[in-house]
Amino acid sequence: MIMGPSCAMFLAFMGAEVIKIEPPEGDKTRNLTGMGRGFFPTFNRGKKSVTLDLKSEPDRAQLHQLLESADVFIENFRDQSLKKMGLSPAQLQEKYPSLVIASCKGFLHGPYENRTAMDEVVQMMTGMAYMTGPTGRPLRIGSSANDIMGGLFGAFAVVSTLLARQRDGKGHALRIGLFENCLFLVAQHMVQFDLEGTEEPPMPERNFSWPVYDIFKTASGKQIFIGAVTEGQWSALCRVLGLNEMLDDERLQNRPDQIKARSWTIPLITKAVATRSFDDLAVALEEQGLPFSPISRPAEMYEDVHVNRPNGLFVSHEQSRTFRAPGLPIEIDGNPFLPDNLDLPDIGQHNAEFFSATVEKEQ
Repeated sequence: MIMGPSCAMFLAFMGAEVIKIEPPEGDKTRNLTGMGRGFFPTFNRGKKSVTLDLKSEPDRAQLHQLLESADVFIENFRDQSLKKMGLSPAQLQEKYPSLVIASCKGFLHGPYENRTAMDEVVQMMTGMAYMTGPTGRPLRIGSSANDIMGGLFGAFAVVSTLLARQRDGKGHALRIGLFENCLFLVAQHMVQFDLEGTEEPPMPERNFSWPVYDIFKTASGKQIFIGAVTEGQWSALCRVLGLNEMLDDERLQNRPDQIKARSWTIPLITKAVATRSFDDLAVALEEQGLPFSPISRPAEMYEDVHVNRPNGLFVSHEQSRTFRAPGLPIEIDGNPFLPDNLDLPDIGQHNAEFFSATVEKEQ
């Protein structure tokens, strides 16, 4: 639903012609509701749609017609299903030796390779969910971040392999693992244990490496995150909050001592923040170069002044409706990266473009 489509979407954003193969009735994610409503429109922007019934021999022949001139084949099927259709990486490599095949899977080859995986499954398996929620309450990340990053690794591998193909003319079969992607995301916690033999508690209970890295309430009750991670930032925050006595306190003259003193300094900072309005405090913190943030909901991003800068959001068309969504987080030579096309294709919209002779014959 996301890993494979996002992989192809990233390539489409970068200028590739991407053809999405859908069943005759359309991709099932087109009809998702609730939290799944944004899946298809978000991750299928800029693609063309061709409908094929891959259980049908004539339609599989049409797929091969496309593959004859394709550079890349991206799939996220189960291995057994692909082999039955004659579309396994080995079968495709034999027929199309210069084709780059990107297989977006739950796991790389190994004991788990045939397991069914989803974003939430691998987050639970790798310790990501354990680190996100409080003890005894593992929580998945609040977006499909793991699926999306898996797709990004896939696109990165495709581009790298295409560059290599320019030198040797050879295609390659790539396999991108969702589990291994999530494992990479928790590697910092694994390495800490491997080096020190210590396990960090979940993020809500973590041992702080910074004097201030917390959420506070302002005078109106609006929450604000504030960080002070260096001695310089500590001094700046104390001045902003009028806590000058903490600047001179001999117990607080370096970062290790400031961290040790959190049990009594954070209540003082909490009390000081509670006397300030959010807007005034935000201005003061920004002037001092201190890290801070409101606690926002995704829907509020449509009102954010930075998000709404020119080319911060792009308009896409989905049949008779439009929606706004971000593009790639890239600037080139100081200029925003502007994809050529961000619209969604209708089901089978481009069949005639690629199979015009077949369409005319049927008509």
